[in-house]
Amino acid sequence: MAPRRIVFTWANASLRVLLTPLCAACNAPLDRPLDGPVCGGCWSAVPLLTPPLCARCGDVLPAWRPITPLCVRGRRHPPLFTVARSAGRYEGSLRHIIHAFKYERRRVLAGTLAGMMKEVGSDMLAEADALVPVPLHPWRTLGRGFNQADDLARHLGLPVWRVLRRRRHGPPQAGLPASRRHANVRDAYALQRRPNLTSLSSASNLITGRVVVLVDDVMTTGATLNACGRVLLTAGARSVQALTAARAVAARPLSLPSTPHPSNARRQ
Repeated sequence: MAPRRIVFTWANASLRVLLTPLCAACNAPLDRPLDGPVCGGCWSAVPLLTPPLCARCGDVLPAWRPITPLCVRGRRHPPLFTVARSAGRYEGSLRHIIHAFKYERRRVLAGTLAGMMKEVGSDMLAEADALVPVPLHPWRTLGRGFNQADDLARHLGLPVWRVLRRRRHGPPQAGLPASRRHANVRDAYALQRRPNLTSLSSASNLITGRVVVLVDDVMTTGATLNACGRVLLTAGARSVQALTAARAVAARPLSLPSTPHPSNARRQ
């Protein structure tokens, strides 16, 4: 065994004995705490999104061969973004991992989550000019200490343009029913005045004709991404796409029954 591996193994064993760190997702003791705050079992259990998916918003389509590549919501209320993709379902271990990242400030999880996003969003990232993280209101950023969308964007390998700002403070989207989410973010976003952009028109000049990818942690109804996309398209963006770590699936495909994650019992 190489000396470096011996030291690593010894350090993991010492941390297990001295600190007994627990997995941030399932609360089980971590066998390899130096690998991060989430155990390998929880990462392996992440419920991934698999085809067939809506060609526009990325929601799961029925398991049988769809007549149209668009979901019902996508046909009735087409989103402003060209396409949206997410790494996994917002349930089970992925839900617990994102909660640990977002609310428990386990910011080290951003790198692994972004790696999953890069895999599912490789095509859109290849043709994009820049990433635009969905902004938080300054008061919410102050309370949380960071913007989770910004952390994810910085690991995706493209320029990050912080050209949006949340100008109206309101209740978190996560606490609202789907029927109120669009109204909650209507006119809530605007172009940002950045230190190297002295006016709103210069921000527009940066965006004009560009393909940008909005980045966020979770997509539910798409209301937030739509509101941000509206600002970017008005500013002249050629195309707006969206990439998130997780997606709340509107309807489960019949061929993929839900399997409870072991952590659910622990957190009830």
